[in-house]
Amino acid sequence: YSNFIDNLRVYVRGGTGGMGYPNLGGEGGRGGDVWFVARERTTLKSIREKYPHKRFVAGTGANSSVKALKGEKGKDREVHVPLGISVLDDDGKQIGELNAAGERFLAARGGLGGSLATNFLPCKGQRRTVHLDLKLIADVGLVGFPNAGKSSLLSKLSHAKPEIANYPFTTIQPELGKIMYADYKQISVADLPGLIEGAHANKGMGHKFLKHVERTKQLLLVVDISGFQLSIKTQFRTAFETILLLTKELELYKEELVTKPAILAINKMDLPCAKDNLDELMTQLENPQDFLHLLEEEMIPANTLEFREVIPISTYTGEGIEELKTCLRKSIDEQAEQVNEEYRKKKLLLLQTSK
Repeated sequence: YSNFIDNLRVYVRGGTGGMGYPNLGGEGGRGGDVWFVARERTTLKSIREKYPHKRFVAGTGANSSVKALKGEKGKDREVHVPLGISVLDDDGKQIGELNAAGERFLAARGGLGGSLATNFLPCKGQRRTVHLDLKLIADVGLVGFPNAGKSSLLSKLSHAKPEIANYPFTTIQPELGKIMYADYKQISVADLPGLIEGAHANKGMGHKFLKHVERTKQLLLVVDISGFQLSIKTQFRTAFETILLLTKELELYKEELVTKPAILAINKMDLPCAKDNLDELMTQLENPQDFLHLLEEEMIPANTLEFREVIPISTYTGEGIEELKTCLRKSIDEQAEQVNEEYRKKKLLLLQTSK
């Protein structure tokens, strides 16, 4: 996980103000401010490599003098950060958020310059330690247990080249890929480290995985039609049980995740008995309440995910991949249209009330 950094602790300090000039009542310049500025193609890893001390200090304000009674403001310090950053204080409380390129957050304010009010002595700038917490922003987040075939699916859908092998936890860091369409539309897809039972309690990748699901617009659940077993010491789960367990993990971490639009991809349809297993699964998904008695109570989510589409695929043969691409495009477009419609209604309501 060390190649990918999604949390960085940094020290920020605003510049000290400049000295006042008592004889003529001159004011010193204010100290510079420290700003976080969201910028594309920036990573927390690049910040750490460029600034190993992780200290950002703004410039000192100019002293007041006979030539310039009002001292100049100290130079601001701008720190470029990735999109999708939450700024937390040392107590873990969120104090800012940067989601779009160009957005700015004032991390440390500069101190006032010396003046009559301060006996012409300058004030020190604000200083504090903050945490930069990254949550990946993507249109679609791939959700599934290890070995479900998420990495293989990402490589089929996009030009991403994730590392793929036949053992659990091949993906140990998030991978981002883009699906390109004929009309040049692009949809970003994030393959996130594999969930395991108990991830909500921070087992395995736990919260490192789940926090990245928060900022994806939609979920794409990838499930192995033949079921899943992490190791010989853990219980075997059918495809239906896997779906319920994934839903439960998302729900226990944050209830709102289950309300996101979701599509289900049933992978490994090239395997023997896959067709029979699929028929059984579709029956279970049509009336999930009839089959919940087969599971332990703690495995049952309060709300089941409602899938817009269920698509059988095989990353080995390529079956269903094009259909899935089309389905993702349609779902993302519909969601965007819905958001635009809500925005238009709000604007219209504001105009009517102002009149």
